[in-house]
Amino acid sequence: MSKELRRGYTTGVHTLIAFRLALHTFLATKEKSSASSIKMDNDDLDVTKGCEIVVEVSDALDITISDIPHTPYIYNNLHIYAGDGVGVATKDGLKVPKGYPAINPTPLQAIQKLYNQLIKDKSHKTYMSVSVINGQEIAKQTANAKVGVLGGISILGTTGFVKPVSSSAYIDSIKAELDVIEANSTFVVLTLGNTSYKQALKRYKSEDIVEIGNFVYDAIDEAIKRDLDIVLYIGMAKALKVAQGFKNTHNRFGSIDFEKFAKCLDKDTADAITVKKVVEMFGFEYVQSKVLPKTKEQIKAWFGKDIEIKII
Repeated sequence: MSKELRRGYTTGVHTLIAFRLALHTFLATKEKSSASSIKMDNDDLDVTKGCEIVVEVSDALDITISDIPHTPYIYNNLHIYAGDGVGVATKDGLKVPKGYPAINPTPLQAIQKLYNQLIKDKSHKTYMSVSVINGQEIAKQTANAKVGVLGGISILGTTGFVKPVSSSAYIDSIKAELDVIEANSTFVVLTLGNTSYKQALKRYKSEDIVEIGNFVYDAIDEAIKRDLDIVLYIGMAKALKVAQGFKNTHNRFGSIDFEKFAKCLDKDTADAITVKKVVEMFGFEYVQSKVLPKTKEQIKAWFGKDIEIKII
């Protein structure tokens, strides 16, 4: 019997927990207060697992504020700043406005709602900041800098829960990168795997590139929705999988049909059981000349649109 995967709480939920504690202390003591919450462990591939989120509350501007220049969110005299290790949005196309702390709408609304419930006299200014210990280092493992979130991680959350090993989280990341590209460009380069990414970097800037894992169909679909011109960099084996109708190229969704592959090549592939071996047998140029049209044909069948494809 397989182990049930654990869910965790988002950075947004932990920020709200710390804010509640800090605000209660501030109201009781009338002095600057701070509180923290450590993001609980879960079974998701989440770089923020174990991070400590710190919230400071004060009636003076003596709280920790990020060195990245930004404008605070202001709600009924509550001023919300990014502290150390929390990012600031510096590009258009994100869920948060350019020039503001990278705190997504749902946790921001929850903070405002709690403030409204606990603060009766809103005539005096209240200042708060959200910091993440080592947030700048953690952010290096994310796409934040690439999409224009500088200085740390983002405070995220929609439902409050992190789903374990969730494909939706990866797709959401792809969508976020595409949103930024849509706001700043007319085309996108989609890559599958490190080799494809490195090849794409020889011609394009990293800001133009979105790494899409195995989510070929979903990524192209989202790019088309944003009316972006698309260049797809893809390895031979994954291109063949697309040609054979796989919308996701991960092995758990199925394996390459080598009989169909042989028919596509119009060659006897003998006992070859890997695409690499077939390429060695007949040469890259020949195999590409047979696979590429089929890959383009399948993508056009899905979306009714031709896209540029580079098989590497």
